[in-house]
Amino acid sequence: MLFGGPAAADPAELYHEQCSSCHGESRLGGTGPALIPETLKRMRGPKVANVILHGREATQMPAFAEVIPADQVDELAAWLKTPLTEVPTWNAEQIAESRQMNPDYAPADAPVWSSDPMNITLAVETGDHHVSVLDGDTFEVLDRFPTPFAVHGGPKFDPKGRFVFIMSRDGWVQKYDLYSLKEVGRVRAGLNSRNIAMSADGNWLAVANYLPNTLTILSTEDLSVADVREVKGKDGTPSRVSAVYQAPPRESFVLALKDVPEIWEVFYGKNPPQQGFAHDWRMEGPAHTDIPFPVRKITTPDYLDDFFFDQTYEYVMGASRSGEGGQVIDLVIGQKVADLDLPGMPHLGSGITWKYGDTTVMATPHLKDGTISVIDMESWETVKRIETQGPGFFMRSHENSPYVWADVFFGPHKDKMHVIDKKTLEIIKTLDPVPGATVAHVEFTRDGKHALVSVWEDDGEVLVYDAKTLEIVKRLPMRKPSGKYNVWNKITFSEGTSH
Repeated sequence: MLFGGPAAADPAELYHEQCSSCHGESRLGGTGPALIPETLKRMRGPKVANVILHGREATQMPAFAEVIPADQVDELAAWLKTPLTEVPTWNAEQIAESRQMNPDYAPADAPVWSSDPMNITLAVETGDHHVSVLDGDTFEVLDRFPTPFAVHGGPKFDPKGRFVFIMSRDGWVQKYDLYSLKEVGRVRAGLNSRNIAMSADGNWLAVANYLPNTLTILSTEDLSVADVREVKGKDGTPSRVSAVYQAPPRESFVLALKDVPEIWEVFYGKNPPQQGFAHDWRMEGPAHTDIPFPVRKITTPDYLDDFFFDQTYEYVMGASRSGEGGQVIDLVIGQKVADLDLPGMPHLGSGITWKYGDTTVMATPHLKDGTISVIDMESWETVKRIETQGPGFFMRSHENSPYVWADVFFGPHKDKMHVIDKKTLEIIKTLDPVPGATVAHVEFTRDGKHALVSVWEDDGEVLVYDAKTLEIVKRLPMRKPSGKYNVWNKITFSEGTSH
């Protein structure tokens, strides 16, 4: 936004006069983020008005309290929540034009620091849109760099753990070199995006978009556009992409779709299956014309928004949109093989697995009730429902830890963190590190000796726990830290972390 002349009474005129130079004439963003309902869902009217009045710290957003009357700010905030009259396009050419490579970036032959490259941990700070790069042994902050507005979904590391890719709600994808501690570049792959997935070979990055209804695939080497796939069901119904996941053994991306009862599988390997696929999707452009991306569309009995895969990636567990159950889809045969008894809207995306007796179990928190469901991954039966002090959002563990950590993010006891014994499936301790503050999202160090917990407040911190004694050994002040992501745990697909 820029300061201008006298404030206009009409919200559209006011936006044009004061906001469009940064946020775009069509509200789809520029140097500032998109200002449309899809990107403002988590900001209620008063919050939007407050940002307009007082600006946003550590960003280029100025305060308008002395420029726009308060009543007109309220009208503007309400207007920004109204849908666009036309669904915008964001095609390959527009994506390519948005690409910004850092002219000051130069790759380093080796890390510019002496830490263990496999024990680097990233902490996303949503309070002022930064990421801190932590040494996983000393917890020293090696760098703290700015990200695009409103990072969403977990960052993804390349298979060697050198480069990390970070995506924002408004579709910007940032590439950062952990060795050089420098941003490589960024590109806007969508207008309202959900998450990203890295191919197992490290060559491709898939971006799931709500707006427009597309899947974008980027080259990880230079963030160039490989292709943009319009997403429509078998009957031609357009669909938002709820999420995209990688399935390494299958050399494919798997898509959860919001508006059609289908699962899509997009293959990037050199030898994709030859039966049951639409082979008409090929990359455009002289650099990529020889690389096909066959698409398989699997019809499902219900709309499935949230996925969890078994360790073989043959089976995908999907949550029903109603929040009252789920299904198991066999990706090999393309059919449902089991129903899941999961009331209370399970958050399968944060589920984890571990060995339990002679079987493997998967545990998931519920978003609507104080329950954690533990599922047998062979019979698909519920082993146990663990009662918690409220609805939770995240769970974490580690192969070297006997415990599972689970928050109660949405309940009145959001300042609590449950520690659960993997063998007995009982809560053995409930932590209360900062009374009254939201504590959430645990990540372990590479060896599992320490657990990092977010105090999810603007004036927050990351608490470093001894994972054996369950005592705090260090506090790292941060601005509303959300997720933490350890290189080793992520690139090895640790059973204790979501994938």
